[in-house]
Amino acid sequence: MTLEATAPRMAKPGAGEVFLAFLKLGLTSFGGPVAHLGYFRAEFVERRRWLDEPAYADLVALCQFLPGPSSSQVGMAIGLSRAGYLGALAAWTAFTAPSAILLVLFGFGIGWLGGAAGSSSLHGLKIAAVAVVGLAVLQMARTLAPDRNRATLAVAAMALALILPSTFGQLGAIMLGALVGLAFLRDGGTAEKGRLPLVVGRVAALTALSLFFALLVGLPFAASLTSSQAVRLIDAFYRAGSLVFGGGHVVLPLLQAQVVPPGWVSNDVFLAGYGAAQAVPGPLFTFSAYLGTVMGPRPHGLAGAVICLLAIFLPSFLLVIGTLPFWEELRKRPFAQAALKGVNAAVVGILLAAFYNPVWTAAIMKPQDFALAVTDFLLLFMWQTPPWLVVLLSAAAGAAFSL
Repeated sequence: MTLEATAPRMAKPGAGEVFLAFLKLGLTSFGGPVAHLGYFRAEFVERRRWLDEPAYADLVALCQFLPGPSSSQVGMAIGLSRAGYLGALAAWTAFTAPSAILLVLFGFGIGWLGGAAGSSSLHGLKIAAVAVVGLAVLQMARTLAPDRNRATLAVAAMALALILPSTFGQLGAIMLGALVGLAFLRDGGTAEKGRLPLVVGRVAALTALSLFFALLVGLPFAASLTSSQAVRLIDAFYRAGSLVFGGGHVVLPLLQAQVVPPGWVSNDVFLAGYGAAQAVPGPLFTFSAYLGTVMGPRPHGLAGAVICLLAIFLPSFLLVIGTLPFWEELRKRPFAQAALKGVNAAVVGILLAAFYNPVWTAAIMKPQDFALAVTDFLLLFMWQTPPWLVVLLSAAAGAAFSL
């Protein structure tokens, strides 16, 4: 299937056109990955008609199957289908830059605010994170663990992640989910065939997949053999971007395990930034730019932000390019669908473990903290208040508590 066959109306578009279209979305797309996918559909299927409904549905299915930030990956794939590799880069840059810049500025402002540990307003941000992650757990459980088998698997994954509070526990939970899915969650169904807007050449795809796995395996060895903090950062954030299933909120426990135990970022500063990340548009993975800014060891500041941001998104580029030619066949295989069901249920458990530690344990210290967290949750869940507004209100309430 060629691009011309999918979207015959638009001949030889450029990366500049892609950049401007995604920049508008990067400035206005609040609400998380599910909302982002809705914005993309309205913009690129209904309004611009860059691709048709089956093609868009197939891209969404592919990016839900892959680890990494699903909405950003769909954006990369749309840019790729529209203007080739430069189009994919333009789509990512425009959609990511606004939130990354805002979070870098917030990171520089942490010191001006007097330190996260003693700041009541930043404690309010941590409380807002309790509500946001709690709502994410609820919404994901409804979709990804709706029956007894998958709910039980989610709780088992949660227990494993809490017993082994490290990357190994999270990887073990994902592997457990895949094995249980293969054994017990096959239903014999096959996916309805869609039409991909662009098929990358198999040589390019295999090269991208080879590079993905080579970096995933090789970077930990490189980090252990060198004293370079930059290499350690690339390893930590590349691994996080390679192993996150289920959307942006699930990156929280992986990144926390990478940056807090070594002392690169304090837990209070980590959670304050996570709360602030809810107040900006675009992908939640730009939280990595904030972490790179506030790191203790060098490189930090702007250099750290750029390193962490590029490292966490690089796996998504390689996986999108590497899987496009093979997706139509793979998604029709019952074993792949069964494994994905189990992995998705395990992701709910991992996020539930993160909801308890570090989100809840670091934020809920006294009765008024609990009251504010419940109020934030009510505003998000029942009143459908925009997350950025809830975050700002929670920060103001935290400051008011200190008075």
